[in-house]
Formats: sequence, C-alpha cells, structure tokens
Amino acid sequence: MISGKTIAITRSKEDSAEFIELATKENAIPILLPTIELVSKGDKIVDEFLSDVAEFNPDYSVFMSSKAVKLLFDVAKNHSKYRDLQLAIANTTVMAVGPKTKDALEKEGIRVAHMPTRYSSVGVGEMFTRLNAVGKKVIVPRSGASTEFLANLLKKIGLIVKENYLYDVQASSNTDQWAGFKQSFSQNKIDGIVFTSASSVRGFFEIMLKEFTQSDLVKQMQKVQVVAIGPFTAEELKKFNAETRIADVHTVPGAFEAMKNIFSLA
Repeated sequence: MISGKTIAITRSKEDSAEFIELATKENAIPILLPTIELVSKGDKIVDEFLSDVAEFNPDYSVFMSSKAVKLLFDVAKNHSKYRDLQLAIANTTVMAVGPKTKDALEKEGIRVAHMPTRYSSVGVGEMFTRLNAVGKKVIVPRSGASTEFLANLLKKIGLIVKENYLYDVQASSNTDQWAGFKQSFSQNKIDGIVFTSASSVRGFFEIMLKEFTQSDLVKQMQKVQVVAIGPFTAEELKKFNAETRIADVHTVPGAFEAMKNIFSLA
C-alpha cells in the first residue's frame, strides 16, 4: 500500500497541485522537488513565432507542453500582441500533446482540433499518421532543450517541420527544499520518486551530485522506487543507472498510479 509512503516528485509547488491531491487522498506524504527552471529567450519570442508563421505558412501547430502555451501568451499580453498571436495560431489546425496543454490553449481562446490518445511524441506521430498529413507543414513551439525525436519522427511520416524555440531549461536555482530531502534520502526515508521529464532527471542529478558521489547516489537510488512519466524520461534515467518503471499513461495521475501499483505488489 502507498499509504504512509513518502513520495517525491520533480516539480515545483506551483506545478504540483494534482500530485498533492492524489497523494493526500491515498494518505501518502508528498515531497516537491523543483529540479528545473525555464529560461525564456526573452520578449522576442512572440515576434519570432509570428515571423515564422508568416514565412513558413504552417498547416498545423503542435504544442508539446502547457508551459510553452503560457509563456508565449504571457509575453504576447505584455506587448499588445495577444490578438495577433491568437489569429496566427487559430489559422492553423492545432494539436495539443495532452489534456493540460489542451486546457491551456482553450483558456486562451484557441480551439484544439486534435489530441493523441498517447500523450507523447509517439502519440503525436500516431495522430499525424491517422490524419494522412503527408506534405503538410507543422510548426512546433517548444523548449530549446528538446530532443530531435519528434521532428525526425514527423519528417519520416512525410511532414515538413519547423521548430520554434521559446525557452531553455536549467537546473533549479531554488534549492531551499533540498536540504530536508537529501537528509531523508540519506536515511532511507524516501520511498519513491516520480520523474516528470528528461530535463528534470538531469536537474535532479546535477543538484544531488553536489552532495553525493555518483556511485553513492546510484546505490542509494536502488533503495527507492522510481517511476518515469514516459519513455524519454526513462531513457535519461538509464544514463544514471537508475532502475525505473514507465507509467502506462504519460501524465502525473498515470505516474502516480504506476507508483501505487509498485507498492500494492510489494
């Protein structure tokens, strides 16, 4: 049973309401670890996006995170470009990778035409295959730290792809919550960790390796149940020799369900 277990998630407090609710309902103890922070490319991102749309004339726009949506529209609001941005996106067929991203777009008045059943790059690829979109143009506003997997996948399907980079990712500078976590971790008081992105894995290890040697950290991680929200997160964990289970559904509830299943079988 997960009741009474201490489960950490690699997210900030602002992004963890859903996880806290799920953990609290099951009488688990949530710990929030802000592993990464976004570094915006600045006020130019809206002008660059609008310029790319005008030049590229995409048929589709694909949003891979709610953060990308929020960042783009927040900057647009600050520079009186909100309506321009709305129109530019609305003139394309919009795809959201998952429900949170879909909700973020709809809050900005954007109609989402498609959302894959698998909330991942693979799911996006499957959706485009079903749409028979060979030869269509796709713009993807996203993180500069993203892998080339999605772009390469869409190109193999026969799409013409333009990625538009809105922000970079770095290890979090807000490490106030980490002292208590590191102590509990050392004392075997952390039962599970949910990793929510490949970037969060890199941020976690960058922060933890300031306190532990790599061999000690790997040994200690073997005493903790680890869940990756999706396959790319799991691949990143493998680089650090961390054993993990991949959530069947690539969302926070899906990852929490995977963690519950681990403890129900223990």
